Amino acid sequence: MAYMVPEVIRTSAATGERLLFRTLKDHLPSDYVVYFEPEIQGSRPDFVIIGPDLGLVVLVVKDYTRSALFEVDREEWLLHGSGGQMETVKSPYQQAREGLRHVVSQLKKDDSLISREGKMQGQLKLPHGFGTVFTRMKQKDFIEYSLYDVISQPFVLCRDEIDPEDDGFSADGLIEKIHGMFTEWSRKRYILSHEDIRSIRNHLIPEMRISAEFRQPAKHQEQFVLSLHNMKMMDVHQENIAKHIGDRHRLIRGVAGSGKTLVLASRAKLLANHYPDWKILVLCSSIALSQSLQRMIDRMMDEPEDLLDWIRLEEQKDGKPRQQNVEVYNFHEWLKKALNARDTDIPALIGKLEKKEAILPAYEAILIDEGQDFQPEWLKLLSYLLNPATQNLLLVEDRAQSFFKRKSSLLQDTGLDFRGRSRVLSINYRNTAQIAQFAWDFYQRHSLLQNRVQYGSAKGVEIIPPQSTRRNGQEPGVQRCGSFQEELRGALEHIRYLHSEYKVPYSEMVILYRVKNNYYSSYTDTIRRTLKGQGLPFHWIADHADSHQESGSTGGDAINVSDIDSVKGLDFRAVFIVNVENMPFSLVEVEEREVSLFYIAMTRALEWLYISYSGDSKFTLYLDEVQQQRQEQKHSEKKMG
Repeated sequence: MAYMVPEVIRTSAATGERLLFRTLKDHLPSDYVVYFEPEIQGSRPDFVIIGPDLGLVVLVVKDYTRSALFEVDREEWLLHGSGGQMETVKSPYQQAREGLRHVVSQLKKDDSLISREGKMQGQLKLPHGFGTVFTRMKQKDFIEYSLYDVISQPFVLCRDEIDPEDDGFSADGLIEKIHGMFTEWSRKRYILSHEDIRSIRNHLIPEMRISAEFRQPAKHQEQFVLSLHNMKMMDVHQENIAKHIGDRHRLIRGVAGSGKTLVLASRAKLLANHYPDWKILVLCSSIALSQSLQRMIDRMMDEPEDLLDWIRLEEQKDGKPRQQNVEVYNFHEWLKKALNARDTDIPALIGKLEKKEAILPAYEAILIDEGQDFQPEWLKLLSYLLNPATQNLLLVEDRAQSFFKRKSSLLQDTGLDFRGRSRVLSINYRNTAQIAQFAWDFYQRHSLLQNRVQYGSAKGVEIIPPQSTRRNGQEPGVQRCGSFQEELRGALEHIRYLHSEYKVPYSEMVILYRVKNNYYSSYTDTIRRTLKGQGLPFHWIADHADSHQESGSTGGDAINVSDIDSVKGLDFRAVFIVNVENMPFSLVEVEEREVSLFYIAMTRALEWLYISYSGDSKFTLYLDEVQQQRQEQKHSEKKMG
């Protein structure tokens, strides 16, 4: 999955541009950077792709149809305009070539990107090419109308070459085509270093950056509250919170593992039982979490609250239909199924709702999990779908797991007013005290948002320091290895041990990775081959509705494998985070995102956490320090003993 700048394409982008954006993001290697409309001294090429083994390629995107073309040649195209008039434009091939020239002219001002010797002395030392993309014409159209005589085939991408839903699409073919968009070839290809890529990116502006004033954390010793709550008691505690939340808009902020999702699920059950005529919507941001939420709510609905509830459940067993007034979706699935809409349609929908020109489904209650991942316009749309008579919305979130800081308040962004109706959950029930402390120590050391950490009063709180239950366990395992293969062997050895000695089902363990591949190797292919080679069952967690839910198991008990993004809101008894030297990921400008991701990964673990790496990064050097401190402490304890 390529790194995209910006991460989300603007809502006003054309349909074809959005398709290409998604395809490049999903199918290019993880160490590729793709810019959409970067500003280069007044010029804005449609797409700029940078890859270590690729160099740089500029793409011009056109949504021309066959009927729009009247006369074409290598220099100019005569088109039927939308108003019926004829319009002369520069050939897309010439536009792409000029776009590349403009980029090259800017990059040549950087001495670090210039060849200092040989035939290329004084020229850019990296390969650079250009191409055109026609999002509404297929290859057969270019053949039928002899358009390849005007733009040579290597410099053209057609709809069937960029649309994954087309039978003719091939990810390998797409990458090969982009690699062929060069007018000059060299036998010895130049491989861009991280420094080269960083230099190139300095000229492609503006990039999205989070500016956060760094303040030295207050010298405040965390007071870990000793609690007698165990995992079962947590259910009771969160259910009690759900019963006493109150009506109208409510906001719950909590640390990882504080039971926010349990509160939400308990609240959904409570509302469904007390108001069987209500239409209740439960939303989150990921597919995996929505499936988990559905199972949790179903389980709770099957547990009687009292004698009358027990009678209701017994009647349902006798064949009476079960009430179905709770809908559970991830946001994009709901948007498509309920409104037949996409992200790009949201501003228009909001505009119509404001003018009372649209009739959309109404809900008596809306409950949102992992609310920190919801865009302001998503929340604003949902606010219009609340029944005015109930106005019952519950938003739960953890700002420490958020990649971006809100620019303004929820009231300013969405019109939703939570003032005086918020609750803070600071006790981490999920993780052992050792895992909770380990993850928080890391977060404190690396987060630039320490000035947002709130101790004591919850007024204006953004980041909540966790308090831990008394549940103890092993210290998280940290291992530096000689190779990625060695990391996997170690992880699988631990998995077998936990499975045989502690009877931990494979399905309650997960292997997490940050990136799936780079230009020279695929981490996910290595994981897949290693698991298959050792005869271990596995299941790949996917976070896209159209992703293939791959499984290497014929039964139900299988090791979970996932990227970190896809497991937000989930937990597992044992978590194995591999290949940590890819964090912070070198292409990510905003390191705060990487800090949050690693924190999220570590706090998925209920009992066991193992971290491994076979290279160097800012995070692995920190982990080396932790290992060194542990060894020194053991040595000191041994001397004293």
